[in-house]
Amino acid sequence: MTIRVLLADDQTLIRAGFRVLVDSAPDLEVVGEATTGREAVELAARTRADVILMDIRMPEMDGIEATRAITADEDLAGVRVLILTTFELDENVLRALRAGASGFLSKSVEPADLQEAIRVVARGEALLSPKAVRGLITRFLAQPGPGPLPAPDRLTALTDREREMMALVAAGLSNDEIGERLYVSPLTVKTHVNRAMMKLGARDRAQLVVIAYQCGLVRPGDFPARP
Repeated sequence: MTIRVLLADDQTLIRAGFRVLVDSAPDLEVVGEATTGREAVELAARTRADVILMDIRMPEMDGIEATRAITADEDLAGVRVLILTTFELDENVLRALRAGASGFLSKSVEPADLQEAIRVVARGEALLSPKAVRGLITRFLAQPGPGPLPAPDRLTALTDREREMMALVAAGLSNDEIGERLYVSPLTVKTHVNRAMMKLGARDRAQLVVIAYQCGLVRPGDFPARP
């Protein structure tokens, strides 16, 4: 199946560059371009894109508010938002993840990596590099965000195995890496992670990471640094 992509960025040259890279892949197709956050929300509903490449700083409505509006719309439950950023450790990236974004991507990304990132997010997985996650968590996630934090007893619905795998997801490990550590198949890991997401009402792995830290399942510094 062709993955439908919506580009949301107020800079014409950046949109043009991403359009060329996306359309050059046989399984990817740009179905719209938005120059403001408000237009991104409107086009998301109109095009039913699978993935939105969303800039943060845009006029009228910024990318964070646009992301929040899209992920809060039940009719757009299948739409994934991938944040485009210049700085991986920008506080706004964390705000975007809290708003429901499925991950973030540097604007300097290599063409092949951009195409694969879109495929990853379209599958419902999170695009979170361990280094960037750890930096974001350490600097910002430990600080209270808007609204009450999830209660730790929220995790009681999970089995011990699900909590264990959720913690490793929060450490930035992939399904393959978790499988190697626990001596199980990547498919088994995916099953447990998906169950944890379903029980906690997490939209994807990105939200699972946020919940893991906010509920105190893991803390910054629990895991050794990885490149």
